[in-house]
Amino acid sequence: MKILVPVDGSERALDAVRHALRLKREGLNATFVLATVQEPTYLYELMLAPDADVLERVSGAVGSRALEGAEALFNAADVSFEREIGSGDPAQTLVELAERLACDAIILGSRGLGTLRGTLFGSVSQAVLHAAKVPVTIIRHTESDAAN
Repeated sequence: MKILVPVDGSERALDAVRHALRLKREGLNATFVLATVQEPTYLYELMLAPDADVLERVSGAVGSRALEGAEALFNAADVSFEREIGSGDPAQTLVELAERLACDAIILGSRGLGTLRGTLFGSVSQAVLHAAKVPVTIIRHTESDAAN
């Protein structure tokens, strides 16, 4: 079983990571893909950046920072993982990643660092839940999650 675990650097995303690691500790035979999605580049950013390589490096650096906490938890648990950094609409990109990587399930936090747009028009987790062709588990945040 291959499980996509989207993260954005938020504590709620780490709740999903902790849940995935708990399932692994309890005997689930699974591999994991940690994924993050960066917002698309806008024309304004394209005009300010000297070239596409600069934008790619900046986006990759931001994506790597978003993955740091999740990677640290996986490394501490001695569980191997793949990593993916996507760009575009977060929900759509996550669903496409899950399909492209042949993931069997998605585990994600209930809310993350989404923008006001996400609050007004529905969260990424809800959009993934409705669009994914594989089972989706949304992990609700509780204060005790951080201790596990």
